[in-house]
Amino acid sequence: MDTIDLLPDATDMGPVMLKTAKLARLVHWYTAGVGLEHIAERPGVVELGVGGRTILVLEEAPDLRGPNPADAGLFHTAILYPTHAALAAAVVRMTQIPGIQFAGTGDHHVSEAFYFADPDGNGVELYVDRPRDQWRWEGGKVYMTTEFIDPNRFVSEHLDRGSFGQSATAPIDAKVGHVHLQVGDVATARDFYVGALGFAETASLGSTALFVSAGGYHHHMAMNVWNSRGAGRRADTLGLGRVEIRVPDADALGSARERLASAGVAVADDGQSLRFEDPWANVITLTPSLAG
Repeated sequence: MDTIDLLPDATDMGPVMLKTAKLARLVHWYTAGVGLEHIAERPGVVELGVGGRTILVLEEAPDLRGPNPADAGLFHTAILYPTHAALAAAVVRMTQIPGIQFAGTGDHHVSEAFYFADPDGNGVELYVDRPRDQWRWEGGKVYMTTEFIDPNRFVSEHLDRGSFGQSATAPIDAKVGHVHLQVGDVATARDFYVGALGFAETASLGSTALFVSAGGYHHHMAMNVWNSRGAGRRADTLGLGRVEIRVPDADALGSARERLASAGVAVADDGQSLRFEDPWANVITLTPSLAG
């Protein structure tokens, strides 16, 4: 793919929408632990975020069933914190939630991450990036690995104990850093997310996982088959409702529309955003970034 066909460098992730049968429980988890604040509320829907910017949209759907672990869908939503101190504070808040589901840690060379599951079983990664000049690129691919992080040592080294507890909310520049999906096979994911949508491939793990991004980020999205190899189109279930990707402007949106159409992807265009499905019926929306 020529670089002119890629998503613009300024492409970023927007809010993730989750469907839940127990809205109040999930709202409490993401506010008390992750540190998000209420942005907006309407019947059956709560928007959470920071600094007036929505990061998660939680929608009550009491009649839906939960997803099968082998279904396509969400692997995790990754919240990017601006500093090690902010991430350390979030890790401490998480430990204060009764019954917290801690799923491990990972020093990925490009980032440092802590993994959890929310009360609905949705995967959540809380992470901080290392400076880009410390990332290592080899043949156009970024080097990523997974090594253990001692949570106690991380908190001891990075927690700002003087400011911890003064505010329940995360710093205003925390955001969705990336979204990791479960899919049926990596080759089809590559055809869609790279060939049709226009991300660049940044890393892969053979036929088991793919990492893609815009603008030289380590990854804005990832797809794996670790639990879901061979999965078909997913049903409408609890869990992932929608992934939003932000492009810089209307011109970028128009270019994406043309790429998707030429690849035979059915796109709903309301004049302000594009809505379409990947091969596993994961819903994706493309919108221009909000001014300011």
